Amino acid sequence: MCMVIFAPLFAIFAFATCGGYSGGLRLSVDCANKSESDLNIDIAFAYPFRLHQVNFDAPTCEGKHREKLSLIGDFSSSAEFFVTIAVFAFLYSLAATVVYIFFQNKYRENNRGPLIDFIVTVVFSFLWLVGSSAWAKGLSDVKIATDPDEVLLLMSACKQQSNKCLPVHSPVMSSLNTSVVFGFLNFILWAGNIWFVFKETGWHSSGQRHPPDTMEKQSSSYNQGGYNQDSYGPAGGYNQPGSYGQVGEYGQSQSYGQSGPTSFTNQI
Repeated sequence: MCMVIFAPLFAIFAFATCGGYSGGLRLSVDCANKSESDLNIDIAFAYPFRLHQVNFDAPTCEGKHREKLSLIGDFSSSAEFFVTIAVFAFLYSLAATVVYIFFQNKYRENNRGPLIDFIVTVVFSFLWLVGSSAWAKGLSDVKIATDPDEVLLLMSACKQQSNKCLPVHSPVMSSLNTSVVFGFLNFILWAGNIWFVFKETGWHSSGQRHPPDTMEKQSSSYNQGGYNQDSYGPAGGYNQPGSYGQVGEYGQSQSYGQSGPTSFTNQI
């Protein structure tokens, strides 16, 4: 139930906070010749963070000439991978919710539905872990590449001590930090759901039923063995009285008893 409620919601937060991001920074270059200064250099960037395509103009403090610069780095691969996982996880969780509610019988038929659900859940758990880790590293690189102090080092005017270069406004990346948090929360949610989906496959219940069946078979074979011993015992006991009543030997004792009176008569 938690998976049905939170999986689509967490996926939305993940790709919305990352894919919908746009930010910027502002720099100030105060040249020795004040007429050449530019105190408001705005640099805007956004998802998917192909920073090498973000261009801006900066004064050179050498007349009216300005230089065209660009930020450093391309972090689109990790960002797009993260957002793609979030979108597909959102779509799958919605489809799974519909199946759970309206097609429960089809879902359990031939155990195919739980098996597919189990495999997909394991795959998404792995993807969330990889995607969130990659995006966390990518975000760290984005923060370095958009650090105003680092960007100022790209300007030739800032390499001259007579000019003053200062950061005016740093980019706000709280939403990007939130996207990383929701990425790992999605991983925990999907990984925790593996156990519940595993129980739906029937493997868990079959593993629990196996030992009692084995004990039942052992008990049955033991009872059969005990029954044969019991049946064998009376049969043996029955044969013993039969062998005990040996007519020949008992008859000999009777004939011995008869020979006594006969010899006694002869002596008389």
